[in-house]
Amino acid sequence: MCGIVGSAARRNILPILVEGLRRLEYRGYDSCGVAAVANNRLERLRSVTRVADLSIQIEKKHLAAETGIAHTRWATHGAPVTRNAHPIFSRGEIALVHNGIIENHDELRYELKAKGYAFDTQTDTEVIAHLVHSLYRRNLFEAVRKAVKRLAGAYAIAVVAGREPHCVVGARAGSPLVIGVGKGEHFLASDALALSGTTDRIAYLEEGDVAEIGRDGFRVFDAAGREAKRAVATVKTSGTTAELGPYRHFMQKEIFEQPRAVADTLEGIEGISTALFGDPKGTVLRKAKSILILACGTSFYSGLVAKYWFEALARLPTQVEIASEYRYRESIPDRDTLVVVVSQSGETADTLAALKHARSLGQKLTLAICNVASSAMMRETRLGFLTHAGVEIGVASTKAFTTQLVALFLLALTLAKLGRKLPAKEERKHLRSLRHLPKALGAALALEPQLMSWAGRFAKKEHALFLGRGLHYPIALEGALKLKEISYIHAEAYPAGELKHGPLALVTAAMPVVTVAPNDALLEKLKSNMQEVRARGGELYVLADADTRIAATAGVNVVRLPEHYGLLSPILHVVPLQLLAYHTALLRGSDVDKPRNLAKSVTVE
Repeated sequence: MCGIVGSAARRNILPILVEGLRRLEYRGYDSCGVAAVANNRLERLRSVTRVADLSIQIEKKHLAAETGIAHTRWATHGAPVTRNAHPIFSRGEIALVHNGIIENHDELRYELKAKGYAFDTQTDTEVIAHLVHSLYRRNLFEAVRKAVKRLAGAYAIAVVAGREPHCVVGARAGSPLVIGVGKGEHFLASDALALSGTTDRIAYLEEGDVAEIGRDGFRVFDAAGREAKRAVATVKTSGTTAELGPYRHFMQKEIFEQPRAVADTLEGIEGISTALFGDPKGTVLRKAKSILILACGTSFYSGLVAKYWFEALARLPTQVEIASEYRYRESIPDRDTLVVVVSQSGETADTLAALKHARSLGQKLTLAICNVASSAMMRETRLGFLTHAGVEIGVASTKAFTTQLVALFLLALTLAKLGRKLPAKEERKHLRSLRHLPKALGAALALEPQLMSWAGRFAKKEHALFLGRGLHYPIALEGALKLKEISYIHAEAYPAGELKHGPLALVTAAMPVVTVAPNDALLEKLKSNMQEVRARGGELYVLADADTRIAATAGVNVVRLPEHYGLLSPILHVVPLQLLAYHTALLRGSDVDKPRNLAKSVTVE
């Protein structure tokens, strides 16, 4: 989602700002812009296309400066048009970029209008810029400190003033912001990744911090107004830009990277141990009497699969909640519940807020499953497991999802072993299955030509239904989500047993019905549900195991996975659904990697 980069240096920082924005492009955005302090005045360029266009504008204008801020915006308040693009100015003297949402912007707008401020945008951000300007007395740091005390909501901001050419001020609450430390230069960014290749020395700002960076140093004041020390650590991020190689899109590349991503996530794991999750003696995990999984989107579906594993293997009652719902409802806390938060980026605003809410209720047993070692989520939980999916550029998550499932399965095995419900023979069997997963995923990927054939028919449809049972109902949900995300086909998923309780009314020859049909204990029940579809003229697209004895006939299209994979079967069955969504979107001419209205890292509520 929105990205921030800022710098005060002894060199032209415009190339650094642009490169930082490029590194954040994968998050998704509608517009971008840069503001530079040059000759004691502010210069601004903005674009509603891509960072590449912004770079061309900078070159044409020969813009250069030692201090500046830059931003990629994902529209919340106000349409994605140039006048709403950041940086936002106040009377030509203050420039500001902002991630997050200001909840009391209407109240502040009314107040500032009464003071004579004219509003040029539809954004909530403009109230911050004018508020800072109204408090500015040639001391930007103090003006920002006073201004943020008036803000309600979530924000990470970076601010510059034309009269202070070597200073950038930042502040954060509910949205991440880091300081990058260089030699004779300092940086602000919403993600350490933005600074990769420029500096790997990073200080993480804490909730409520206000910071000032200059060429030779930085200072931080905490939420209570006290000067605070923030440790500088060396953070390793990918120093190279992801390349497509032989693939047409990053999503396609990432689908095919899943065998490697799973292998990397399992690298070095010789046995099941609490040490895998940062709890070498098991003192934290041993206390868990139940599980609460908090997540959003695709990560939520990984949690739904894991619920079956935790209850079947570890015999622990498990709840899975959408983070944005959990944080706003009255719940019954239990200090013996292990709260597991799952996120690709580790910066998902709703999941972080749900984690904070759980802790405020006294639930101190917390564990993060995440793909970014330096993320807020990994820092704010007692335990953690880092998946090794690598950078995921495509907005529609693929390899992050499968590696999350691997991590959750390992956690289920760990908790089962702690509770003496995992005999040594079973542990060895499950480890063998995990190690074989990369090869099994490779076999699933070999089904691509058959899924391309299906996609040719789906591309002409506007609606689709996905069915699954048990462990595979969440996989049906994930398949429907992928199709709607990137092809813009309306798709819904249901437990197959619910078909006759409503969704069957939608089934016609024009409504393709995708069925996830592994050879498990629910297969015969699922076959009955499939007959209900055929009796109403619906056309079935069945993902079956090799030995399910489901024949391809008129109205029944079958793709067979090479083998049944037991409890780990969901990890294999999701791959054909990813390929179906990808090739359908390709045929419909969608922007596969950057679907409309969506962002990769959702850092606003």
